[in-house]
Amino acid sequence: MKHLFLAVFTLLAIYTTAQTKKASDVAKFASSTIDLGKVKVGSPVTGTFTVTNVGSTPLIIENVQPSCGCTKSDYTKAPIAPGKDGTITATYNAAVVGNFNKTVYVKFAGINEQVGLNIVGTVFNDAAPATTPVKTGSK
Repeated sequence: MKHLFLAVFTLLAIYTTAQTKKASDVAKFASSTIDLGKVKVGSPVTGTFTVTNVGSTPLIIENVQPSCGCTKSDYTKAPIAPGKDGTITATYNAAVVGNFNKTVYVKFAGINEQVGLNIVGTVFNDAAPATTPVKTGSK
């Protein structure tokens, strides 16, 4: 009975320790925000994030979830070996004129915390009417 208790306690300790790791312990992003600049309305635009496995075991991207339906995502499905890179893409449907700031949330296997990655930019409409310059000064 004593051995069973010790085995259960050891497994629980290992499981608890593994679950309290932070994402930064196993993954490093080249950047957490990508500025996509000016984008023409109606033209989807994609940002690609590079993640490096800084841990000692293969890194598995468990899930990537965009913050809204206007953004689609994809990611490296195979385990990422220690020291190697994987990618996460976020594609924004540039359907509305104006500034955008969209987030995709990344979840790694064995890590409770999620990492937020952002794509930002401005959508413009080249069909907008030209503005008339305002004249100032005397007549």
